[in-house]
This record gives sequence, C-alpha cells and structure tokens, in this order.
Amino acid sequence: MPHKPPPPGKQPAAGFGLKSILFLVFSVLLFLTPLHGWGADWTPLIDRLVRDGYDEKAIRSLFSHPQAQFDPAPMSQKIEALVRRSSRKPLPGQGKIKDVYKGFLQPEAIDRAYAFSHEHRETLKRVRARYCVPEEVVVSIMLVETGLGKNTGSRRAFNVLASMAAARDLEEIRAFLPPDLLTPANEGYARARLREKADWAYRELKSLLRYAEENRMDPLEIPGSIFGAIGLCQFMPSNVASYGVDANGDGRVDLFATDEALHSIGKYLRGHGWKCQMSRKQQHRVVMAYNHSHIYANTVLSVAEKLRSKARSIERQRSQQTNRS
Repeated sequence: MPHKPPPPGKQPAAGFGLKSILFLVFSVLLFLTPLHGWGADWTPLIDRLVRDGYDEKAIRSLFSHPQAQFDPAPMSQKIEALVRRSSRKPLPGQGKIKDVYKGFLQPEAIDRAYAFSHEHRETLKRVRARYCVPEEVVVSIMLVETGLGKNTGSRRAFNVLASMAAARDLEEIRAFLPPDLLTPANEGYARARLREKADWAYRELKSLLRYAEENRMDPLEIPGSIFGAIGLCQFMPSNVASYGVDANGDGRVDLFATDEALHSIGKYLRGHGWKCQMSRKQQHRVVMAYNHSHIYANTVLSVAEKLRSKARSIERQRSQQTNRS
C-alpha cells in the first residue's frame, strides 16, 4: 500500500481544560496501541481454524503467545473508511483524481530509485523479458510500496489479520470508532461490511499461515501493513500462490528477497492485463489493480516517467563525453 502523509495535527480549541486534553491524549493512545486480551476472545477464531483442519495444539499455542495481541485499529479504520465513503463524506486529505504523492517525485527519491534500478538492472531485465513490464514501472511500485524495501510495515501481519477476523461483531470495535460515525441509517451497512471484511481477513490469515509454513517462518515475526500486506512488494498473503515467483529456484517464494519481490510485481501486473504495447490510460487501469487508488496509479506512472527521463539524460551525457573523447 502507498504511504500517505499524516494529516496536519489539530490544535485543541480555546477553552479546553487540562482534563479534556488528557482525555483526548488517552483516547488517541488507546486507539493506536494494540491491546493484549482487551475485548478479544480468540476462542471462536481458534475453533474455526481447527474445524478447517489446522492442528489444534499448534493453533492454541500460537494464539497463547504473548506476541499474539488483539489490534482494533485495522478493522476500525477500515469500517470508518467504508462508512464515510458510502455516505460520500471524504476522509481528511482525500485527493483529487489527478493528484499524486509529491514526496515520491522529489529529486532525492528519484535518485534513490534510479540507483536501485542500476543495482538490480540484471534482475529487472529478466522481469521485463518475462512479463513485458518496464523496469521503471516495477521500481516505481517498490518505491511507493516500501521505499525500495526499507519499510515493510510496523505491525505483525498475524495480529492484523487475526484481529480483523475475530472482530465479527461491531461491538468489538465500536469504542474505537469516531463517536459521530454510526447512525441508525448506516449501522446496518457497517455491520454487514464488518462481517464481510472479517471473512476476508480470515481467508488472508489462512494464506499467511500457509506462507509461513512453506517458508519455515514464525507467523508472529512476519511484518505487515495496517491491513496485513507483506513483503517488499506488499502482497496480501492470498496473492502469493497466484503471483509469487520463486526466482532462485529454491522451492520457496520469499517476498522479502529483492529478486523475488521484483519478479512477483511483474507477474502480478502481467496477470492483471499488462501488455507490451499499452497507452498510459491502459497502464493506469492495470496499476489500479495493484492498489485501487487513482493517486497511487498516477504516482507510480509519474515516477516511472521521471526514471525514464533521468536514464535518457544520463545516456546523452555519456554519449557527449564519448564523442568529445
């Protein structure tokens, strides 16, 4: 997922007393901090996994680990976004259709992306030959998704997905929603979407457990985004089976390995309609399949254009130097 700059902080209104400010600070910290055991009963989720064939002893051991913590933020943020979108009340900072994330277009970001392209040029050539996706588009996605692999998420993907899967009742997260969000008119919608997202998270949780087993990883040690995307390319775990690439032939797909993440991006785009000859509009539509955001797709394609322009400029300089020699 793309990284959006946080909205500017709001100053407390004049007349707020110390108690009010302390209450606000406590509320924010309570919302942002994952909770261990608070309001979370893992039993229904554990039972569901066992019914689906998972080893009961292993699953109970996993959920009893101190690092297995209930995190209300992912589901509450998802439901808030869905409810506001349904009522056409945009979230603060929601952009226009032609907007971009300007930070990724700054010269220093483009320089880092170009250096990354040069470092991994052989892998990127193979990705282009195999999937017809240009090097600069693949690198642009890596830049926007994880800062070229430097930020793979600050949460535990297991906690994110398990918490969302467990939060099938609106009461599990009501305390973490803005007090003015739910109304008699939209509460039914919120409950339906919550159950839908809980089922989606359950499927992703099972895919994460499968990924961890295949890669001989501790599922609690896999970092992820706010909604459970993993790896340098930020795939949802269910995408690994269809689009993950074992680039080195060791029998595993390691999305935290640069070569395999780059190949996986290429395969994903190819699988969603990328062709060797495409208009910008067609490219935009395919990139939108990676992240359903116009701003995201605009940014990816704009970064790719700047990378092409920088490559041409460097090539001209080299040619001029060769000619002068």
